[in-house]
Amino acid sequence: MTAMEGLEDLDGIISDPGEMTSAFSGFPSGVAALSARVHGEPTVMIVSSFAVGVSHNPPMVSFAAQHTSTTWPLLSHAQAIGISVLGEGHSDKARQLGSRSKAARFADLRTVEAESGAIFLDEAPVWLECTVEHSYPAGDHDIIVLRVLAMRSDDERSPVVWHRRRMRLLGE
Repeated sequence: MTAMEGLEDLDGIISDPGEMTSAFSGFPSGVAALSARVHGEPTVMIVSSFAVGVSHNPPMVSFAAQHTSTTWPLLSHAQAIGISVLGEGHSDKARQLGSRSKAARFADLRTVEAESGAIFLDEAPVWLECTVEHSYPAGDHDIIVLRVLAMRSDDERSPVVWHRRRMRLLGE
């Protein structure tokens, strides 16, 4: 079989979105919580499309927000957004943080809030305090570029990754 045999010509159309999702889930990605106080309420969304190193000078990161998100329109107007890279202690909390019940998202979670309103998850291996710099349309998502204002990292804590539709520890 040649390298190209077995590949389906998509002609720009995905006939089976489930198959595409399955294929994309084979690429491990970091998971981050984006959080801020918006209109007096703590607001959070979970993303697995988070990418670092978009720019080093100035420091920028990015993620993709679905057009159907009801949380991103709220967070996008926050003075600052706290990004917490999820760590080993958060793997069982990711679904809670992404719950449809916005009231349940922060239940029993320890957080730290910056003066800017950015919210961080306690025990995260990386914290980044950011502001929205750019937004670019990309199909059914927008690519959001964030400028990093402040950061903290803890080399003693390990991140989790999203792979094959579940959280995994590094080294698994």
